Amino acid sequence: MVRRAVAEALGTAFLLAAVVGSGIMGERLAGGNVAIALLANTIATGATLAALILTLGAISGAHFNPAVTLADASQGGLPWPEVPGYLVAQIVGAFVGVAAAHLMFSEPLFAASRHVRAGSAQLFSEFIATFGLLCVIQGCARLRSSAVPFAVGAYITGAYWFTASTSFANPAVTLARAASDTFAGIRPADVPGFIAAQIAGATAATVLFRWLVAHD
Repeated sequence: MVRRAVAEALGTAFLLAAVVGSGIMGERLAGGNVAIALLANTIATGATLAALILTLGAISGAHFNPAVTLADASQGGLPWPEVPGYLVAQIVGAFVGVAAAHLMFSEPLFAASRHVRAGSAQLFSEFIATFGLLCVIQGCARLRSSAVPFAVGAYITGAYWFTASTSFANPAVTLARAASDTFAGIRPADVPGFIAAQIAGATAATVLFRWLVAHD
């Protein structure tokens, strides 16, 4: 369990370092072009996520996401007594990753974000983003497990652009990005709504795939 928890913390830390660090780098180099900054942020995040799943998947399952952990436990893939350890590791790792990104770019270690991400469109986007992510994970894991790293990386890359929220799709990521007043940040006041939408999306996808696979 300790090894799995460390793998989850390490993977989530690198994921947040990629999200926040590439956001800072993209914004600094884009010369005010937000589309270019987002493109850089997208490519770095999707590629890093695929690499991390390939690296750590055999150790912990490479969840890096409380919504994924809860969905996996609900389907019997992870014993419920191990869930708290996974969740703590993911959240701690996420904040470590944010701190690492800030240190690399000479930003304050933590700073409350002022990036407003409010409104029904943003919340619906997070529902769709997380619903889609869990569909991809559960569909590939049950029917084509070797494709999971590439499918998840590709999905997140696409979802950055087809969702208004840029697809956080992860409660640990959401919490940690509230402590980054940079391109990738989210205002702390907007965090509860995002997390509620993410949990709802993950639940809907899990229920759907329980039925789809059973009748395949």
